[in-house]
Amino acid sequence: MCLTAILFGEDLSRYGFGRSHPWNNERIYDFWSKFQQIGLDKSPEILIEEPELALEESIVSFHDKNYVDFVKQAGKTGNGYLDMGDTPSFRGVFEASSYVVGSTLKAFDIVIRKKNGIEHAFNPIGGLHHSRRINAAGFCIFNDIGIAILEVRRKYGIKRIAYIDIDAHHGDGVFYEFEDDPLLYIADIHEDGRFLYPGTGSEWETGSGNAVDTKLNIPLNPHSTDQDFIASFKRVEDFIDKKAKPELIILQCGADSLKQDPLTHLNLTCKSHNYAASKLHNLAHKHCNGRIVALGGGGYNKINIGNAWTAVVLAFIEKY
Repeated sequence: MCLTAILFGEDLSRYGFGRSHPWNNERIYDFWSKFQQIGLDKSPEILIEEPELALEESIVSFHDKNYVDFVKQAGKTGNGYLDMGDTPSFRGVFEASSYVVGSTLKAFDIVIRKKNGIEHAFNPIGGLHHSRRINAAGFCIFNDIGIAILEVRRKYGIKRIAYIDIDAHHGDGVFYEFEDDPLLYIADIHEDGRFLYPGTGSEWETGSGNAVDTKLNIPLNPHSTDQDFIASFKRVEDFIDKKAKPELIILQCGADSLKQDPLTHLNLTCKSHNYAASKLHNLAHKHCNGRIVALGGGGYNKINIGNAWTAVVLAFIEKY
C-alpha cells in the first residue's frame, strides 16, 4: 500500500488575491470538492495533514532578507503590488505565504522521515515556481520549491534531486536560480514561451557551467493534446531514469495546462497528469525509496483543478 499525505486546511486558503483574481482563495476547495466526490477522503491510503507555518529562517535560506522584509511590510497595509502588476499585496500576505512554504516543507519532512509509513505527499497550494530570490512574480511570492530544495539538502543531506514541472508556464524561478546546479535535474514541459508568460524555457536552455545537460526544457505548441504531452514525457522518463537517478523527486503539477484554462492555450486533459504522476511514481520507487512530493502550482479553471490534482493523487496510491 502506498500511503500519501495531503496537506489541507483553512490556512492554505489564505493564499489568494481575492474573488476576481485568477488565483483566488477558493482553489484549494475546488480540489477538495472533487477529492471528496470520488471518495479519496475515505481512502485508507490517504492521510490528511494540517498546514504548517514556515520559520523565517527557512524563507531567507533562499530569499533575500530585504525582499522578505518588504513582503512583511506590505502585509501590514495590504496596498499595492508585490511585483509589476500581477501579484497584489493583501493584509496578512506574509503569514499566508509562510503557510504555503511551511506546508511544503512539512510535506518533504513527512516523506523523507516516512512518518506513519508515508512515502508520497501533495500540497495543492504549493509550487510557486515564478518567484525569484529578490522579487515576486506571476502570482508567486515565496518560492517554496527553491526553499525546499535548499532545506532538504541542509537537513537531510539529500543532494541529487529531480524537479519535474508540467505547469503550462515555464518554471523560471526554479530554473534560473538553479541553472548552474549540477545536482538538480530539471525537466520542464510547458507552453512555448513565444505564446505565454514568462516567455522563457527554450529547448536550447540545458543548464550552465558544470550543470550543462542537467536541465531539459520541452516547449509545447498552443493547442497541444494529451498525445503530444505523452510523446514528450517519454523524454522526461528517460532523462530521470538514465541521467538523473535521483534521491528525491518533486512534481509541480499545475492544472493550467488543461483545456479551457482562461490564461493558457494547451488542450490537455487530466489523463496527462495521471500519466506523468504514474510514471514518476514508478521511478520514485525505483530510485528514491518511493520519495515523491507533488505541488499544485497554477490552474484557473475550477473543474480542471479538481480533475488534474485528483488524477495525480490517484496515481500515487496505485500499485507500482
